[in-house]
Amino acid sequence: MNERTLQRDGVLVEVRDHTRWGANPEAIADLVALVLRGEGVNAAEVGVGLVGEAAMRRLNREQRGVDAATDVLSFPLEEPGEWESPLRSEPGVADLAAQEPPRLLGDVVLCPRQAVRQAMAEGTPPAFEVALLLAHGLLHLLGWEHQEWPGPMALRQGELLSGFDWTRLAGA
Repeated sequence: MNERTLQRDGVLVEVRDHTRWGANPEAIADLVALVLRGEGVNAAEVGVGLVGEAAMRRLNREQRGVDAATDVLSFPLEEPGEWESPLRSEPGVADLAAQEPPRLLGDVVLCPRQAVRQAMAEGTPPAFEVALLLAHGLLHLLGWEHQEWPGPMALRQGELLSGFDWTRLAGA
């Protein structure tokens, strides 16, 4: 296992890679910070795990009752709606938010092999699929939900990723 803890302007990201995919922890931390800042969260702590299919299948079975590997799972530490970023509440609170300790948001677990399989089926680059899945998982940590796909959450993922160089996610 390869483990790194990185900080990006108030966002602490712990990357745990249990795979041989060749993930770039620096790019993962950059993407996490980009998504969180885009959602008004400036001080947070997030774990990102990359696991193989067997581990993802086990997690999916234990957490959702589905006996199959999936692409991404999110494990928020708070129920959706329990916390709203002070940056969204009233003007002038942004300075206070920057002084608060990082908010422990939870973990996002990705299965790169599943992402590669989906990317091949959709004709997209695997690193782009991983970027989408990571953004998707982070939005779930922040309380986003989706009943239909695509929908508002898919649009938001695209907006957040529009300026990110997803090619950096693999290979360093």
